[in-house]
Amino acid sequence: MKPIEMKRMIEQEITNENWTTAFDRDRDTLKITDKRVDKGITIQLSNLSKKFKDNPEDALEDTMKTISEGMRLLTETVEIIGKEDQIYPVLRTPSFQKEKEDGVKLVYDEHTAETTIFYAVDEGASYMMIDEQMLEKAGKSAKEIKEIAHFNLRKLPTVMTSDSVAGNTFHFLNTEDGYDASRILNQAFLEQKKEEIHGEMAIAVPHHDVLIIADIRNEAGYDVLAQMAFQFFSEGRVPLTALSFFYDEGELEPVFILAQKKPKKDDQ
Repeated sequence: MKPIEMKRMIEQEITNENWTTAFDRDRDTLKITDKRVDKGITIQLSNLSKKFKDNPEDALEDTMKTISEGMRLLTETVEIIGKEDQIYPVLRTPSFQKEKEDGVKLVYDEHTAETTIFYAVDEGASYMMIDEQMLEKAGKSAKEIKEIAHFNLRKLPTVMTSDSVAGNTFHFLNTEDGYDASRILNQAFLEQKKEEIHGEMAIAVPHHDVLIIADIRNEAGYDVLAQMAFQFFSEGRVPLTALSFFYDEGELEPVFILAQKKPKKDDQ
């Protein structure tokens, strides 16, 4: 479905007289702003095209829930105190804005060239990114919040489903709790999976609601993983990266970099 068609469907569902919309044809984005606070959220329509094409009614309902919850958080104050057990790390692309519209900086850490770690308070249907003002009000340091977030992450379930393709095994974590991709930050979990791997361990986080861990045992495995990652990436509501990573000794390295280093059999 074309972005302009999705834009019209969404606008027809908006009934709040305080909300205004602005469509960017060049970027295929729709920004919804609450004129009472002069703040808003931006929807990347191109990321939703497949969902709207496959099931427009469900896609529209899901999108409106996301918009409503995001707009609600713009006009409400989210406290850290008393919600420490609801704080988690979340992944976004490096291009994600590192400060809010009012210039207040978000709390974040560098992760890979493809991903950045932010920290958020879970609000049920959505979450609020933690900023420096929230830290100051709560009397917490960034280090404290990060430690709390990673502690909470380690308590989340890590049950995976598996599938074998061309002699390679692929494990999927897809609970859709908003933190599936964040499990890549759970070092103990990754080390546990590493012990179960018979070939080379590769990881993909195509979007925020999926984590793929692959047991690569032959050359075909790299192609299968690349295809899987790209498909998930193109379908994700919050896409991260179509690139996969090798995991070894606690380090992540992009697959294409190591592939260039790996000598061809004919050259040996």
